[in-house]
Amino acid sequence: MSRRVALETLGCKLNQYETDAIAAGFLRLGWTVVEPGSPADAYIVNTCTVTSKADRKSRWTVSRQFSLAPPNSEPVVVVTGCYAESGRELFETQRGVTFVVPNARKNQIPLLVDSHLRGEVAAPDLPPPDPFGFPAHPKIFHTRASLKIQDGCDNFCTFCIIPSVRGHAVSRPAADVLRAATELIAGGRKELVLTGVNLGRWRGGMTFTDLVAALLGLEGDFRLRITSLEPEGLGSAFADLLLHPKMCPHLHLCLQSASPRVLLSMRREYNIEQYRDLVALLRSRRPDLNLTTDVIVGFPGETEADFELTREALTELDFGYVHIFPYSRRQDTRAERMPGQVDEMVKRRRASALHDTMDATRKRNFGRLIGAVRRVLVETPDNQRPGWLRGLTEDYFPVRFQGSVPWNTFAEVVVTGIGATAEGPVLEAAIRDKD
Repeated sequence: MSRRVALETLGCKLNQYETDAIAAGFLRLGWTVVEPGSPADAYIVNTCTVTSKADRKSRWTVSRQFSLAPPNSEPVVVVTGCYAESGRELFETQRGVTFVVPNARKNQIPLLVDSHLRGEVAAPDLPPPDPFGFPAHPKIFHTRASLKIQDGCDNFCTFCIIPSVRGHAVSRPAADVLRAATELIAGGRKELVLTGVNLGRWRGGMTFTDLVAALLGLEGDFRLRITSLEPEGLGSAFADLLLHPKMCPHLHLCLQSASPRVLLSMRREYNIEQYRDLVALLRSRRPDLNLTTDVIVGFPGETEADFELTREALTELDFGYVHIFPYSRRQDTRAERMPGQVDEMVKRRRASALHDTMDATRKRNFGRLIGAVRRVLVETPDNQRPGWLRGLTEDYFPVRFQGSVPWNTFAEVVVTGIGATAEGPVLEAAIRDKD
């Protein structure tokens, strides 16, 4: 019987990609990957530290692993990810934690754990750290295939701890990116998702725009999606790529605040007018472009007037979805030491008001799609409705429909209405009659 490993992920899509790749490494060594919460021989927790709430959830998730192991067993517990960087001493002294592995060595976790359980000493034989040392892998947790092209960040925004835990910006060479993408497409993957900490800072031998164009030019029936982007450095050439049939008309374009004063205090590398101009440029190419974003509420010194500017921008810029984060003090950041820290009750009130605004905007965007034709990548059965399937449209709206289409294939559907799930609204659709 093969050994079993359970993996849990907290945080961003980059973490999700790396967890998938770690799981693939265990499969290649003959292990069985089991669901989180299942009895296992090894537990891997990929942590997040973007907020204090993420820290608390990471600590709880690590502690939970010890109660999941079979009786009288001593499972291997590995803590990795960004909180493993900033809270290394905490986890190294926690009873039951076997290894604390830095981000740059995540790809070596399967070999490290497998060697440990065989009674071998793996550390002297481990290769040098490599943030891109994850080979292309088959579907494990997600139908979409994430492709890591960048890591780290040099922006040092005043609120952000990520440069401290991910390091300086590094880029995967273009030839390596294109080779990995070609392998994934040849292996049957229908959607490639570019991931990184700061994708616009990719510098792997050509511009980021040229890399996207090269990926769109690859042979095969697939589509390309880009995850979180900073708004600086994108121009007309990039906007033109939105017209390509393989390019998903969806971008997650980070905003954080619409107040000029707060953006300056955050040390963001754009102003709100530049952001508006970019949105106008992108939508001049694709009026149906679905934009999603991140917003921080209650940043030090944020006034009611600053907050109102952000609230108004959510409606004005017509975001399909907004991740709303009450500001969280991070140790060793400039914002931690800034005067004017906002009361937690005020943060919660403002966050609630932003959620109300976002929900109204989101409902309007869902409603616009009734009667529209969309191409859905089928991902999972709908657990709430037998015989129904779930997937994502090209513009990143969740959809469910009745049918027998295999997973990881495209289905053309007509949107018929809006349903509700525990995760939020969902488009309901019917397979399009091609006659």
